[in-house]
Amino acid sequence: MRAKDIMTTHPKTVAPDSLVHEITECLLKKHISAVPVIDGNGRVLGIVSEGDIIHRVAATSDGHRAWWSRLFDGSGKDAAEFIKTHAIHARDIMTREVITVTEDTPAEEIVRILEKRRIKRVPVLRGERLVGIVSRADLLRVVLASSPDMGVPISANDRELREKVMANLEGQDWARVSQLNIVVTDGVAQIWGFVGSDTERNALRVAAETVPGIREVEDHLNFSPIPWAGSRGRGFGGAGGIV
Repeated sequence: MRAKDIMTTHPKTVAPDSLVHEITECLLKKHISAVPVIDGNGRVLGIVSEGDIIHRVAATSDGHRAWWSRLFDGSGKDAAEFIKTHAIHARDIMTREVITVTEDTPAEEIVRILEKRRIKRVPVLRGERLVGIVSRADLLRVVLASSPDMGVPISANDRELREKVMANLEGQDWARVSQLNIVVTDGVAQIWGFVGSDTERNALRVAAETVPGIREVEDHLNFSPIPWAGSRGRGFGGAGGIV
């Protein structure tokens, strides 16, 4: 089993000049804990996590550190801390050293990376372009969906079925693909993520069960009470916004 078999495709992303308050709203509404920062060519420049934002809350009201700390660190760290706690754009608060994997990275290797680096997710690249993201939640879903041995490969047929289900959702605004993950094992499609209504839930089921070869659909969806902002609101979907 590899990254391309379990990754969340079309992950929510932000541009370098996206505003921090917009990113915060996105994390809350999409029920995610981080978003990659990409340039116009889809290359990952950094990542903004809930930790990067929460760090701002922990800052002192005047933005200054204790005098004894400044004696050892110098004024440079003061300036960097001020940027992290007061900046309004993604490029200034993002974590720049991002650990990534490729589509063919084995699931067990991703587990080792997450544990060793003490991180919760890794962007998945095809060349230099972002094509997905694998989180701890995605890996837990795999454990539930298949053999305890994550080294067992997904069959070519299951991989093709998953791609066909995702193709059915392509371009469908109601599908909220950035909030979904689909795992196909032995022809059984498990759908995980969030929906805003029973109608969306049923539409996702239909999108999966109408794919020839899918013999069963398991619904693991949760209802999200927070309205989806989508890509139509202010600061979303356009150049420089959340995409």
